[in-house]
Amino acid sequence: MSEVFLSTLSPMLTMFACMVIGFVLNKKKICPENTASVLSKLETNVLLPALTIHTFGRYCTVESLSSRYQQILCCGLVLAVAIGLAFVLAPLFAKKGYQRNIYHYALTFGNFGFMGNAIVPAILGEAALYDYMLFTLPLNLAAYTWGVAGLIPKSEGKQNPLKSLMNPPMFSVAIGMILGLTGVNRYLPTFVGNTLSGLGNCMGPVAMVLTGFLIGQYPVGKLLSDKKVYIASVLRLFVLPALFIVMLKLLGADNTTLTLCLFAFGTPLGLNTVVFPAAYGGDPSTGVSMATISHTVCVITIPIMYALLNVVLL
Repeated sequence: MSEVFLSTLSPMLTMFACMVIGFVLNKKKICPENTASVLSKLETNVLLPALTIHTFGRYCTVESLSSRYQQILCCGLVLAVAIGLAFVLAPLFAKKGYQRNIYHYALTFGNFGFMGNAIVPAILGEAALYDYMLFTLPLNLAAYTWGVAGLIPKSEGKQNPLKSLMNPPMFSVAIGMILGLTGVNRYLPTFVGNTLSGLGNCMGPVAMVLTGFLIGQYPVGKLLSDKKVYIASVLRLFVLPALFIVMLKLLGADNTTLTLCLFAFGTPLGLNTVVFPAAYGGDPSTGVSMATISHTVCVITIPIMYALLNVVLL
């Protein structure tokens, strides 16, 4: 158990170090104020799509899809349960209004994208990233439709759910699948694959620098003073992933599915609770507090949960 814990702790500490760098860059005014906006656009429009296209292009085949559809269904089932639990739990943190929507999102979705896509290949190997991206397809679809709609203040009007899916990360899934299924990926020049791979490798570190930079915009003492966020972090990092893993185990899910579930639902509270409120005039302070506390605590919780999973269930 200790060996698994230590091997998982190392990449988590790397991510945390990148977050500290982003925090220092902000506090010391080394980078301009719009750095967070620039890094966010770089992540969404370049780095994450490059990682997705490269991964799906290499590993997506008819055989791989047909052998993994049950994992996608398992994620969809867990997601449905997570949404239901979030509606029950969120009013305990915020009785009504926009803050309750923040907790709805946070208790449903972890940082399965930026954080999950970074730590899965570091811990499980590069090939496992394809399994993970397939597993989290339902999460991406729900996050970009129902999830994002709840984070946009009502004063901004209703958003078209289908329009929300028209974004670079979702387009990159389609492009990567086409390249893999048709076999075109094998005929691309070597420099194209190397470029996509290089950009994809930057995704995790840049995402954590972005997280740290966003946190650095607020007084740390205030961010650490919200007791409700600590409870939400415990639910997000410990209680909910444990519940979902036990549920899948009882339903007969295999060990790979259980592991993917841990990294999809046991990641810290995501950055969308910061980015969307800030972009649309909402209050991002709760989201920043969530990001600060949960991204710090997850350095220990994810290695512990993964070690326990290997000992108890796998």
